[in-house]
Amino acid sequence: MQQRTLGSSGLEVSAIGLGCMGMSQSYGPNPGDRSEMIAVLRGAVDRGITLFDTAEVYGPFVNEELVGEALAPVRDQVVIATKFGFKIDGDGRTVGTDSRPEHIKQVAEASLRRLGTDVIDLFYQHRVDPQVPIEDVAGTVAELIEAGKVRHFGLSEAGATTIRRAHAVQPVTALQSEYSLWTRDPEPEILPTLDELGIGFVPFSPLGRGFLTGTVDTSTELADDDMRAGLPRFSAENLRTNQAFVELLGAVAERKGATTAQVALAWLLAQRPWIVPIPGTRRTSRVEENIGAADVELTAGDLAEIAAGAEQIQVSGARYADAMLRMTGL
Repeated sequence: MQQRTLGSSGLEVSAIGLGCMGMSQSYGPNPGDRSEMIAVLRGAVDRGITLFDTAEVYGPFVNEELVGEALAPVRDQVVIATKFGFKIDGDGRTVGTDSRPEHIKQVAEASLRRLGTDVIDLFYQHRVDPQVPIEDVAGTVAELIEAGKVRHFGLSEAGATTIRRAHAVQPVTALQSEYSLWTRDPEPEILPTLDELGIGFVPFSPLGRGFLTGTVDTSTELADDDMRAGLPRFSAENLRTNQAFVELLGAVAERKGATTAQVALAWLLAQRPWIVPIPGTRRTSRVEENIGAADVELTAGDLAEIAAGAEQIQVSGARYADAMLRMTGL
């Protein structure tokens, strides 16, 4: 597996990481056999993946426990990223943001316990908290780094101004935000800011929550507990319009002897040398397919073809419902 460095931080990870959220929530019935997910996680390590992404809110809590148990035998070989910043009530529901310094420290201690580790490699603020100055957030994480409980500081779905303010207090190693061929919001302002400041970028949902793999269309029946069923972009009408993205990627994939998903990931990798996408999956076969994207070489002509084709497509539907969109800084 090729390696990449997240910005100027010196944090080296595999070119493709693994998003672990779907192993515990969001994409239909959760796996009934925990041992199967542990096997997928350990198999990913065997195949060269070193960056694993989780969060306290996934589950909530159980995803960190799963990741911690699975990676315990290889802890010194991997980078574990987790997140703080949400308020979770007694019933496990997310009820707003909370990045108060005392809460950040509480979350850090709880995450360390659940992960079964003595240090969090990369600690992201999951969403910007409008009630807490970002300088206070960055300063608190700086204290955790000084104490040896955290190695690197990250932000998620933050805007350029917030990134700059945080970075001035504690260097930001990575920003995690949604980015793919059909979600290009970070391109005008965020990517240049990261480039200037030497910050890495970790795109989540790099395959458009499965859509850009070509396996989701208007005939796909989404379960009631599949988050995509409530996303505007996944309405039948919008899926029909957005199918043009899949066809564009598929044409390149056929020529390359690759899959549509691999071309979608290879396109992301080609955007900057410090971009590390974290596609999620519950299957080892998909892990292997995603890893293969790092070996797909897109020529300047391929990239120009994708760029020209994408320019002719107007993405249909918002990526989130309004309430979630308001929680992003993009």
